[in-house]
Amino acid sequence: MPHPADSDYYTIRKSDLLQAYDEDANRWKPILISRYGGEFAKTIIIEGRGEFEGLIPQIPYIGGDASYTGSLVESARCLCLYRVMKKNGKTAEETGKILYEAILARIGEPQTPTPSLQTPTVEQLMERRKDRAVRSQERSYALDYVFEFVSGDGQDFDYGYDFTECAAQKFYHIQGADEFLQYYCFLDFPHSKVFGLGLSRTTTLAEEDERCNFRYKSSRSSELEWPPPFLKK
Repeated sequence: MPHPADSDYYTIRKSDLLQAYDEDANRWKPILISRYGGEFAKTIIIEGRGEFEGLIPQIPYIGGDASYTGSLVESARCLCLYRVMKKNGKTAEETGKILYEAILARIGEPQTPTPSLQTPTVEQLMERRKDRAVRSQERSYALDYVFEFVSGDGQDFDYGYDFTECAAQKFYHIQGADEFLQYYCFLDFPHSKVFGLGLSRTTTLAEEDERCNFRYKSSRSSELEWPPPFLKK
């Protein structure tokens, strides 16, 4: 069971979390303006920030800095955009497309350099990924991710993960946002393009499969583009 102090993990980081929201909102803003106008964009960003501030204490604790907390918090920011878009008459699909385009707009942005002494080797990265997967199997936090590391086959992929439980899926269900989950999950593909990860994925928990089968190959382009496959069914 989490230590009682874990309940304060997000609230004591409130200012940093709101700064991260503002950074995302600055990427959403030009897309919102181009589609719906400046006043609508202003309303969405302000209301979304208030929504996110109120949601911060409700984000599940899943282990803090040593976990996939950053991904879960990102899902909370996206959830807030969805909520205020819906409140203002827009669909989950419209919200998903805005987020998709905002992520792709990051292609070409300068990345913060990592000091050479802190840059892990490929082997060290693989060991970290394996260790994190093993820890997830302990299920220390009920609302956490649970996954297995998949070693590369030397041809089709470099490494992969099989997720059998998803923290974002659990969180969205608690928050009554199941209809937005598939759009959020699809954002893994533009993220892959930005960072050159070469993601392939054929099954997802969001589409009621048994697992999300992430497979990465650095020399490959991410396979899927908008619209998501589930919109074509």
